[in-house]
Amino acid sequence: MAKIKRLALLLVRLTAFAATLSATIVMATSHEKASFFAVSFEAKYSQTPAFKYFMIANAIVSVYGFLVLFLPSESSLWRLVITLDLVFTMLLGSSISAALAIGYVGKKGNTYAGWLPICGQVPNYCDHVKGAMVAGFIGVIIYMGLLLHAMHTVLDPLLLKKP
Repeated sequence: MAKIKRLALLLVRLTAFAATLSATIVMATSHEKASFFAVSFEAKYSQTPAFKYFMIANAIVSVYGFLVLFLPSESSLWRLVITLDLVFTMLLGSSISAALAIGYVGKKGNTYAGWLPICGQVPNYCDHVKGAMVAGFIGVIIYMGLLLHAMHTVLDPLLLKKP
């Protein structure tokens, strides 16, 4: 039974790694050139600090997720992994929030500030960013589930002990 739980946990962690890695790759490859009334411009993720933060946060969590895959199940470092899961879940949550806010402005614009939507001019760029955010959001959800599982695993034996 313990091997099945370990294998299931490994599979979930592998899925989380795949989600954050694909979010990183898709965001890093998002760029498109367009012209608008004889003015040529290029849209890249690196021109927006929130998208850079999103990409870097997902890259950091991808490296972490890859390293945790090779941690032996009997290692005493698993208590540290719980803490790091919490830190990286919060990092992913904040990065997806920032990216979603800027993505919304890119798609809808802001008439009060005079910002025009750009997705009409660079639809492939917007589709890449949308795909990266979907993968990042999947990563956040998986890491939240891993965090809840880890907290249940550590805290449940403490709460159920008979005095």
